[in-house]
Amino acid sequence: MDKRPYALVTGASSGIGAAIVERLLRDGWRVTGISRRPGPFDHPAFDHLSLDLSDVDGIANAVAGIAPTALVHAAGMLKVGQLGSLDHDDGAAMWRLHVDVAERLADALAPRLPQGGRIVFIGSRTASGAAGRGQYAATKAALVALARSWAIELAPRGVTVNVVAPAATETPMLKDPTRANVAPKLPPIGRFIRPEEVAGAVAFLLSADAAAITGQQLVICGGSSL
Repeated sequence: MDKRPYALVTGASSGIGAAIVERLLRDGWRVTGISRRPGPFDHPAFDHLSLDLSDVDGIANAVAGIAPTALVHAAGMLKVGQLGSLDHDDGAAMWRLHVDVAERLADALAPRLPQGGRIVFIGSRTASGAAGRGQYAATKAALVALARSWAIELAPRGVTVNVVAPAATETPMLKDPTRANVAPKLPPIGRFIRPEEVAGAVAFLLSADAAAITGQQLVICGGSSL
C-alpha cells in the first residue's frame, strides 16, 4: 500500500498550479493534476486528469474514484472591467471557476479526506478590493469565507482549510493582453511574486508542521499590502 501523501491539484498545467505540482513531487507526494491540457511533468508519481472545470456538473463524477490526503484548488482566470462597463459573463465565469469549482470539489472530497487532511485554495491579495477588478476580487473574497466556514466544520477531524493569497505573480495571467488597461503594480520589493514562492507556502500548509493553522488567509504580496 502506497503511504505517500497524495494531493489533487487543479490548474496543474501552468503558472502557480504547475509550480505547486513540481514542489509536491519534489517533496515526495503523489499528485493528480487537473487541467484541460496535460501538465509538463514526466514523473512516476504524477497522473493527469483531463477535465474542463467549467463543466461543473461533471466534477463530482470525475473525482469519484479519487481519495487524496489534500486538495489544492489553484485553477484561475482574471477578467478586468470598470464599473459601468462590466461583462457579466466574465463575472459568472470567474465565479464558476474560483468559487463553484472549489465548492464542488470540497463537497465531493472532504468526506474522503483522512484525519489530518488538507484543503488549500489559491486566492488573491485583491480579495480586499482593487480598482478594475471588482468581479475577480469578489470571487477571491468568497474563497476566504468558504475556507473559514469549512475550517470550523472540519476542525474536529484535524482537517485544515486555508487560503494562500499572492499579489501579482509571474504567470501567463500576468501577461494577459486583455488586462492592459489594468496593469499589475510592482510590489515594493521591486519584483513580482514567483510561482515557486507561492508553492512553498502551500507546501508548508500541507505539512504536519501546519496542523494548527486553519481558516486563515496567508497573503504573499512583497509589501503591496503595507
